[in-house]
Amino acid sequence: MTREVLDVDILIVGGGPAGLSAALRLAQLQKAQGGDPLSIAVVEKAREAGAHQLSGALLDPSTLADLIPDYAAKGAPLACEVTSDQIYFLTPQKHWRLPLTPPPFRNHGNYVISLNQFTRWLASQVEAEGVDLFWGFAAQSVLFDGARVIGLRTGDRGVGKDGQPRGMFEPGADIHARVTIFADGVRGHLTKQLLRLRGLARDSQPAQFAVGMKELWDVPADRLAPGTVIHTLGYPLREEEFGGSWLYAMPAGRLSLGFVVGLDYKDPLLDPYSDFQRFKQHPFLARLLDGGTRLKYGAKALPEGGWNTCPQLYLDGGLIVGDAANFVNSLRLKGIHLAMRSGMLAAETAFEAVRADDTSSARLSAYKARVDASPIRAELYPVRNVHQAFGAGLLAGSAFAGLAMATGGRWPDDLEGHPGHTQMQTLEHYYGLRKADVLTPSNAVVPDRALTFDKLTSVHFSGTHHEEDQPSHLQVHTEVCHSICGPEYGHPCTRFCPANVYEMVDHGEGGRRLQIHASNCVHCKTCDIMDPYGVITWVAPEGGEGPQYDGM
Repeated sequence: MTREVLDVDILIVGGGPAGLSAALRLAQLQKAQGGDPLSIAVVEKAREAGAHQLSGALLDPSTLADLIPDYAAKGAPLACEVTSDQIYFLTPQKHWRLPLTPPPFRNHGNYVISLNQFTRWLASQVEAEGVDLFWGFAAQSVLFDGARVIGLRTGDRGVGKDGQPRGMFEPGADIHARVTIFADGVRGHLTKQLLRLRGLARDSQPAQFAVGMKELWDVPADRLAPGTVIHTLGYPLREEEFGGSWLYAMPAGRLSLGFVVGLDYKDPLLDPYSDFQRFKQHPFLARLLDGGTRLKYGAKALPEGGWNTCPQLYLDGGLIVGDAANFVNSLRLKGIHLAMRSGMLAAETAFEAVRADDTSSARLSAYKARVDASPIRAELYPVRNVHQAFGAGLLAGSAFAGLAMATGGRWPDDLEGHPGHTQMQTLEHYYGLRKADVLTPSNAVVPDRALTFDKLTSVHFSGTHHEEDQPSHLQVHTEVCHSICGPEYGHPCTRFCPANVYEMVDHGEGGRRLQIHASNCVHCKTCDIMDPYGVITWVAPEGGEGPQYDGM
């Protein structure tokens, strides 16, 4: 097979805030310092800028102000400034507002935004600087020369389910680069390859995640003042489960509503999506959404483990940034500004390394030094143990979070984290029963299609699309689904997936088999994270496919 080969100086994998900030910073450095122009390319699997970008989202503008000081004059789409912070604790029927707002939840000076629109705008700033942006090209594998990263290979197009080329077959391209910046997002599949093949996480605590589900609603314009920010904890989650919700009010009655569940829960029958639907049925939320219309739905995993879960950020020819590096402050519920900052710092390091003709690991380690001296470490290090503390329950985690804020993170020893999927217990251990079919999940909801919805209807509202005749991008590596998963865990993939991708169906011989509806996938990565056996791997489908998160 003959593949096209493209050579660039610096390649950026991922067109989100981290990758685009890196690209823009490189263009700025080139303009400021002159010299022979560097060739820069950004490769992104989404069909257009922002299509796969999903977040609450509240933007801390500190990094934006450093990257684009005149962002307001350039029309940055910041929907509205935060005007009010409210936190509530929910029980099944009641709600109580916390009398004081903890410092991490004080959002004065921050903005409610659509990350989709913000990313589109950021991409336009990058394109205006002459950087090449390749939309709809899914990177499939990292290219190495020995231990050195030398670029990536994009996925083939026009391959059928049987693995054979179809009539419109087009082989992927090899893109060679002197430095590759990996900005492929939470549980990025290329970064995952680096961690596995180069042992970049061997000195870090296990990464920990949550799944966030979001809906966009239109309600009467006078329901909530624009800039109102509401967070809740408690119901419908139990004390043993980590998570909570957000509700952000934008102009003209537009609401961003979301629910987060930590992917380290114990109950094998828990369904995060059903908990989200139960949450909306709470009287407090139902009143706010009454008479409203749901416009969009989406889901995405969140890297919640914090500073101690960050892998080694550099290797020969490569740097890791943004969500791929676990740069999220789970206590503040923010990561966009950290992703952008890491992209800028990686760009400065890569620029200097290429100019010096030395892209070795030793030279690129300057990126880690920059991160350590930056607001990234200043923000993440003091709260490095907070998510781990919630493993002991809501009350213990909340108390520890308070101590972390009071002491500035000073603690005699770091708390030990655990891979989330190892925390799920078997049916026998959790319920004292051996068969899943004798139990019905307690959080099941009958959708009314006005306030609550089934998963398939929600998938439609995500705008996701995949060519049906292609190999599944959800790879199950063993036969545990057909043998031990049912008796032990009750097939949890049919519940933890927020898009109804996994289904157990009758195989006609008195047993059941796994049916994968890959076309439903919204690219949230939950299955890659939460399967109790760790046998599901998410890889990129054909370029340009997946969700379409307009306005999200």
